[in-house]
Amino acid sequence: MTPRGTATKIPATVITGFLGAGKTSLIRRLIEDSGGRRLALIINEFGDLGVDGDVLAGCGAESCSADDIVELANGCICCTVADDFIPAITALIERPTPPDHIIIETSGLALPKPLLRAFNWPEIRTRVTVDGVVAVVDGAAVYDRRFAADPDAVARQRRADDSLDHDSPLEELYGDQLDCADLVVFNKTDLLDAAELEHAAAEVAARLRPGVKLVRARHGAIGADVLLGLTAAAEDDLDARPSHHDGSDDHEHDDFESFTIRFGPTDSPEALVARLHPVIAAHDILRIKGFVAVADRNMRLLVQGVGDRINHYYDRDWRDGEARTSRLIVIGRSGLDRDAITRAVCGPVPGAGTGAGTGVVEG
Repeated sequence: MTPRGTATKIPATVITGFLGAGKTSLIRRLIEDSGGRRLALIINEFGDLGVDGDVLAGCGAESCSADDIVELANGCICCTVADDFIPAITALIERPTPPDHIIIETSGLALPKPLLRAFNWPEIRTRVTVDGVVAVVDGAAVYDRRFAADPDAVARQRRADDSLDHDSPLEELYGDQLDCADLVVFNKTDLLDAAELEHAAAEVAARLRPGVKLVRARHGAIGADVLLGLTAAAEDDLDARPSHHDGSDDHEHDDFESFTIRFGPTDSPEALVARLHPVIAAHDILRIKGFVAVADRNMRLLVQGVGDRINHYYDRDWRDGEARTSRLIVIGRSGLDRDAITRAVCGPVPGAGTGAGTGVVEG
C-alpha cells in the first residue's frame, strides 16, 4: 500500500546508527542488491576525511555510480540542513533522470528527527518522502554496554541516590536513533554467541516503538526487499517519534571532536594495528578509521576501528597520480590529547617504512 500523497514522490531512506555500527557495510550491500532501482546517496561524514564516501564510490555497482554519491563533510547533517542538505537533495531530484530512491547516511552523531523535519521544507515537500528511517545497531557494543546504559541498573541507582545524574550524551543519541526508527538492523551478530545475541537483541527490541521491527544481520547483509519500500512517510509522523531534544532550537556536538593524522607508508600493517589497541583504550577513543599506505604494495589498506575491535583489509589499488599517504581520522569525546595520540600512532614502528614515524595532525 502506498500512503496517500506519496505516489509521485521520490522515496528516501535515512540510515542512522552510532559510530561504527556498520552503516557503510549495509549500504554497500544495498547497492549490490538494489532490486533494479537507480540509487543516489547522500553521505554525511563526521570529520574531514571522506572515508565512507570513498569506500562506497569504489563499490563499482551499476545501480549507483560515483556521480550518484554526494558527500556532505561540513558537519553533522542535522546542523547544516539549510546550507548543505537541502541544496544537495534538490540537485539530485532536479536531474534530467532523477534517482528511483535516495539513500541518506547520517553521521554517527546525528539526531534523525531534525533531518526528518527538513523534508517539510517547501523546496522538497511535494517531491520527496521519507520511505523509512533505518537504525543500524552494533550488537556487540550493546552487549558490552559500550554506549547504552543498563536501564534497570540506572533505575536502581537513582532510587538509591536522588542526587546522581546518569544522563549520557551517548545514551541520548542512541535512544533518539532507536525512537525515530521504522526498522532496526541488529548488526554484527557474528561477534556474539547464541546466549549473548538473544540477551542483547531482546534489550534493543524492548526499547522500540510499537510496530517497529528488528532484523538481525552479519556485515550489514540486508537486501533492498527488506530495507526499502517501508512507505512510512516519516516526515508526517514526527509526533510519534520522541526525542530527548524535542523543543530545542538546535543541536550541538560539543562533547565530541575529531582530527586527522597523516603519515607515510608502513611495512607492517600488523605492527601499526597493534599500536592502535592501547591508544584506543588509554584515550577512550570512539572510532579510528582511514587509509594506510603500505610499502611495496600497490593496494590501499582500509582501517576501521570501533572500541577495541579493529578491522583492516586491502580495499582497492592506488589510482594513478593518487598520493600514497596514510590518513587516519580519530573520533572521541572532547579533550583528546592529540599530540599523545599522534605520537603513539606514528612513533617508531618496527618495520615501518620511510616517514611512518612522522605524524602530521590536521583538524
